[in-house]
Amino acid sequence: MLEMKRLRLLWELHARGTVAAVAEALNYSPSAVSQQLAVLEREAGAQLLRRAGRTLELTPAGEVLVAETAELLAGLERAEAALHRVREAVVGTIRVAAFQTAMLSVLPGALRRLRERYPGLRVEVVQYEPGAALQETWIRSFDLVVAEQYPGHAAEHFQGLDREPLTRDPIRLAVPPSGAGDPRFDRAERIEDLAELPWVMEPQGAATRHWAEQACRTAGFEPDVRYETADLQAHIGFIESGNAVALLPGLVHVGAAPRLRLIELPDRPHRTVFTAVRASQGRHPALAAVREALAAEAARLPFD
Repeated sequence: MLEMKRLRLLWELHARGTVAAVAEALNYSPSAVSQQLAVLEREAGAQLLRRAGRTLELTPAGEVLVAETAELLAGLERAEAALHRVREAVVGTIRVAAFQTAMLSVLPGALRRLRERYPGLRVEVVQYEPGAALQETWIRSFDLVVAEQYPGHAAEHFQGLDREPLTRDPIRLAVPPSGAGDPRFDRAERIEDLAELPWVMEPQGAATRHWAEQACRTAGFEPDVRYETADLQAHIGFIESGNAVALLPGLVHVGAAPRLRLIELPDRPHRTVFTAVRASQGRHPALAAVREALAAEAARLPFD
């Protein structure tokens, strides 16, 4: 009889790519993961993995087992969701991954709603980069992700993840308040007016960075990215102190009066904020409750 825990390790290896990544994600040692995979091969009576340089790849037998394991994992989640649907109370633990501005603007109110209405429900929230969070939700590290998609920059799709739109978040040009820095900031009315001034952006590889750079290049210049940080609150600090300009989403200003000047961009671009869960868990009452609370908070946002 094949052991489900070992099958899960094989599936994790397929999803994460290396034994080291599996070990880190599941809090095992790499040797323990390798040993369990070796036991699984003996149980299966077939070679499941083979070396390809420094990495392991699935054999045809391994691919078959991974495909079946995916179905088994989804079936277990459907069974768990069915059990929760016949209970009178919404209970359990839901793990949520969310990006920074959603954590600041939408999550606090949603958690308050859930606490008041479902006292038996435990919600755990971790700040996570949206692209990685989508993958981790597909792999089952999280139950729900709050993610983003910038215009012309599609977020990666993972088979079996069900997406629902949450809100449209306007993107505006943010410049220092009058008199806070270089006088050219005060005269700026278009993105082109900031071609020779310093910018703050997120690090390379982030969808926000790619979009912002493309917006500048479309306007005819290469931005002078003098400051890099993934913390959008730090972006605001650099701007308000007269040190930089940035392209900021509206969620970063929710709940606070910005002490900077916001300029509308042509065509009024926006990013799409959405939630995603595994389809096999889609009818879980606790997940439905979390999505409902998030939607209720998003509906209160001061956006068109």
